[in-house]
Amino acid sequence: MAQEHPLNHPVSRRGFFKGLGATAVATVASRAEVVAGELTKLDAERVQGPGAIPVDLVINGKRSSLQLEPRVTLLDALRNHLPLTGAKEVCDRATCGACTVLMDGVPVYACMILAVDAQGAKITTIEGLSPDGRLTKLQEAFVTCDGLQCGFCTPGFVLSLSALLEKTPQPTEAQVLKACSGNLCRCGSYPRVVQAALQAAGVKTASRCEVIRHV
Repeated sequence: MAQEHPLNHPVSRRGFFKGLGATAVATVASRAEVVAGELTKLDAERVQGPGAIPVDLVINGKRSSLQLEPRVTLLDALRNHLPLTGAKEVCDRATCGACTVLMDGVPVYACMILAVDAQGAKITTIEGLSPDGRLTKLQEAFVTCDGLQCGFCTPGFVLSLSALLEKTPQPTEAQVLKACSGNLCRCGSYPRVVQAALQAAGVKTASRCEVIRHV
């Protein structure tokens, strides 16, 4: 008996695309299931809380092991779980800069960072700038230039400007203004803050005092 040639049963264009679509859908669905399974596995591993969990922080060169709820901010951890009250809680909305600390040398608002997310970073607070009690050049300049009045915002300014001077040893006045633009001083000591930063950097500035002579 003669075998029937395959071309005697041609596949229609519609049937071809229908079969192709079904194959593609099956492939995508299979891959989606694999991805979903991996995500579920990762989510299960990441579930933390709501109770206290171990949190390791490296602050001012020292490691601190704490038990904190995942919702605890870095600012709360510093002030209420460690004896580091230099960072101030003022607005709690990332607008005033009073809670500024350095993370890997970058100024950040401690009130907007969860302590659990700060793990692995090198954190520097105002207490870490002069652990032996000796003021830095910038801190001395703040005193000399009277760059503080109530002093509540000063730690944030000092840390923001310390980061600037570390990166740019001799900044311009514009760079100083930009560096501390995220810090608010309710006493209005901005001119003296800028002067202190420039003095610490050894940048000479012209006197802002003008003598007006009437003819």
